[in-house]
Amino acid sequence: MNLNIENISSYLKEHGIKPSYQRMKIFEYLLEHRNHPTVDTIYKALAPEIPTLSKTTVYNTLNLFMEKEIAKVIVIEENETRYDVDTSVHGHFKCEECGKIEDLDVDLSKLNIPQLSEHKINEYHIYFKGICKNCLNK
Repeated sequence: MNLNIENISSYLKEHGIKPSYQRMKIFEYLLEHRNHPTVDTIYKALAPEIPTLSKTTVYNTLNLFMEKEIAKVIVIEENETRYDVDTSVHGHFKCEECGKIEDLDVDLSKLNIPQLSEHKINEYHIYFKGICKNCLNK
């Protein structure tokens, strides 16, 4: 996705979203920080710049982005909801030491699960947990 702040407004409009300043800044944050942030992470990063921003606004904006399919929710831990602006097919790896979440390229055509052949799949999540190479090398 090759978007920058100049064309975020147009991108949001194309997806039926009124491009308010707060919405554009939240989407810009998601584009620039591929760290799969939580609502709290986004709020803490943007609140100094946007004093009128609330956690509720961040939460509602992210829900709107998901409804319009320009962001996805990631739930790897039961008590932690994160967001991803990359809506392409991919998986995630979460390091249990540093907490970092990395994107993984996934080729679903190589995934063969015969038990699912007669089912209609509406949603799937591919994630792994372990210790990343940086933490292993410490």
